[in-house]
Amino acid sequence: MGRNEGGATSGSRAARVLWLVLGFALLGLGVAGLILPVMPGTVFLILAAGCFARGSPRLEAWLLAHPRLGPTVVAWRRDRAIPLRAKVLAFAGMGLSVVLVSVSGAPPIAIGSTLALVAAGALYVGTRPSRPRAGER
Repeated sequence: MGRNEGGATSGSRAARVLWLVLGFALLGLGVAGLILPVMPGTVFLILAAGCFARGSPRLEAWLLAHPRLGPTVVAWRRDRAIPLRAKVLAFAGMGLSVVLVSVSGAPPIAIGSTLALVAAGALYVGTRPSRPRAGER
């Protein structure tokens, strides 16, 4: 959906409402992820910003400008950067997941699958920059 000349989103009212509902749900999960130690928050905030962009550019701007919620979303959009603190928390959550699955009595295929998925996730997170590119802060 594009924006018309007045800056409003195009598309049906029902579609905008759906984007807003989804955006608020993802925003709630993102805020919860900032509070709960094993739940990611940033990924939900990034998705919420995308939903708000389609449903309400005003809410998208609010989220991006928010002093606590916005910086990681802006860093991701600009540089695909994941702050070091978020990386450390992500690695800790991944490690905890592997430990929990391993001691849960899960079948070997579940443990192996968990290890493979966590390794892929850790590789992706670990290879993203931790800071904005020089000169673009």
